[in-house]
Amino acid sequence: MTAPLHDSAGETATVDVTADMPAKDIEGRSPGRIAWTRLKRDKVALIGGVVVILLILVAVFAPFIVGLLGHPPNEFHENLLDPDLGTPKGSFGGINSDFLLGVEPTNGRDVFSRIVYGSRISLLVAFLAACVSVVLGSILGSVAGFFGGWVDAVISRVMDLLLAFPQLLFTIALVSVVPNSLWGLSGSGVRMGVLIVVIGFFGWPYIGRIVRGQTMSLREREYVEAARSLGAGRVYILFKELLPNLVAPILVYSTLIIPTNILSEAALSFLGAGVKPPTASWGKMLSDAINTYQADPTYMVVPGIAIFITVLAFNLFGDGLRDALDPKGS
Repeated sequence: MTAPLHDSAGETATVDVTADMPAKDIEGRSPGRIAWTRLKRDKVALIGGVVVILLILVAVFAPFIVGLLGHPPNEFHENLLDPDLGTPKGSFGGINSDFLLGVEPTNGRDVFSRIVYGSRISLLVAFLAACVSVVLGSILGSVAGFFGGWVDAVISRVMDLLLAFPQLLFTIALVSVVPNSLWGLSGSGVRMGVLIVVIGFFGWPYIGRIVRGQTMSLREREYVEAARSLGAGRVYILFKELLPNLVAPILVYSTLIIPTNILSEAALSFLGAGVKPPTASWGKMLSDAINTYQADPTYMVVPGIAIFITVLAFNLFGDGLRDALDPKGS
């Protein structure tokens, strides 16, 4: 920028006023920083993420939280029940300062403690099953999309077969015949292992289809052709060039498949194919509440709200993360 100056002789001179201004470097932004900037603008997604973090902390520190605010999850309190009806004394399921969410009908166990411990079962099964689905779906989907031909045909037909398979009936039948001790586990540990394997194995075709389609699009990009021209092999291109560029859709779908796994675990526990009593589970609590719903509906409402809030938080966070990682977004 220049400014005109007039000297005494009437001549016009120019002075560069920007000469002494320090030059500013143009700061580049990484894809992660761009995604975080977009995510911060989505307040609903941030609220969902905060709730997800709180749920994880509750599950991890369940013994400490119950020791501070509740009672042992399998401890009976029959003195808090009406001896004639078997329902909690008082209103709203016996909620008071000692029992924050009341007590269970017929046995008097602390509902708050069982909800807290039930979060460990639901989240653990959902996370581990999601890991199984993501690993299998990412590898097999990328292999199918990259190699094509008969490899793609075989993997795609396996996906179609698993998507059409009656997972719910198979899980119930499998749990009914599984031994009490397996894989070094016993009791509820065996049931959880079966749920993780079954839910994870039958869930990988969903992410496999997404990864397959993305891989078919990426394999024609310039950087893949450049790697081929430099002599890179197929395995190197697949794992070093393609999979790193599939992290965003894989991460997004992982956050969306977790709530689906939570609902699957709750449904199986509701039908009696989940963890064994007296281990706390949200689905099992809903199943037990059916017999006492008319006398005391509070016991059904509490685990239902816990499932609803958890699934909603993961879905909101997953939608926001998908928008933030979208390279075409603003």
